[in-house]
Amino acid sequence: MSKLRPLLFIAALLAGVFTHAATIVLEGNYQGKNLFVQNPYSEAGVGFCIYQVTVNDKVATDEINSSAFEVDLGNFNLKMGEKVVIKIMHKDGCTPKVLNPEVLKPKSTFDIVKQSVASDGTYTWTTVNESGQLPFVVQQKRWNKWVRAGEVMGDGSPGNHTYTFKVVPHSGENTFRVKQTDLTNRSRFSENTLYNAAGVPAVTWAYDKSKGSINFSSSTMYEVYDQFGNIVKRGFATQVDVKDLKKGLYYVNYDSKMGESFKK
Repeated sequence: MSKLRPLLFIAALLAGVFTHAATIVLEGNYQGKNLFVQNPYSEAGVGFCIYQVTVNDKVATDEINSSAFEVDLGNFNLKMGEKVVIKIMHKDGCTPKVLNPEVLKPKSTFDIVKQSVASDGTYTWTTVNESGQLPFVVQQKRWNKWVRAGEVMGDGSPGNHTYTFKVVPHSGENTFRVKQTDLTNRSRFSENTLYNAAGVPAVTWAYDKSKGSINFSSSTMYEVYDQFGNIVKRGFATQVDVKDLKKGLYYVNYDSKMGESFKK
C-alpha cells in the first residue's frame, strides 16, 4: 500500500492540473510566420503557466518552459494559406498572451489569371496565390466612380479558383474589377475588364412634377443627390418617388449618364 501512495499522489496532482485549466484557441491561415507567446508563472509561483501547445491537434515540440517562446509553424509542413488551429493549454489563475495573433489573419495576395464578362452578364475571374479566405468585392465603374455590385467569398488556398457573378451592365461600354481588403485595410485590385453591352438599350428619364416621381424608360441603377452633393435616393428601379424631398435643385445619375437635373 505504501508503494501505491506516491503514484496516487501524482495521479491526483495531474488530475488537479487538468481540471483547473483553460485553453486559448486561435484560428486562421498559415502566412509563413511564427507565433510568439508570453508565458507568465503559474498562480502558485512554481513553474510556468502553459503546459502544452498543439497545432492542428499535433503537439508542438517547442521549448515552452520559459517566460516567452516561439511556436515554430514551419515544423508542421503547412502550405501557405492552409487552415490552422492553435490551442494553448494553460493552468488556471494565469493568462498567457499571444503577442502577434495577426500573423494568422488572411492577407490579400491573389493574382488574376484571366477574367471576362459573357454576353449574359456573367463576370468570371480565375485566381491563383490566395492565402486566406477573404471576400472578392465586385465593382462597376459608373458616374466617374467605382460602385459596389456585390461580393463572392474567396476560397483562400493557393491553387486555381474560378468565380462568377452576374452583373447588371449599363448601356455602352462597361468597366468591372474585383478587390479584396485585408486586416491592413489596404485594398488589392484586379486589372479592369471591359464589356460592351451592345444589346442593352440606352435609358431615358422624365420628371413628373404632378406625381412627384422620376420615371425611367427601363429598370436602371440610379442615384439622386442634392445641390450639396448629398445622396438622397439610390437603388434600381423604373420609377422613383421623390414626393418626400424638400423643394430645391436635384441631380440624377442613371444608366451610364450623370448630373442631369430637375427642380422640385
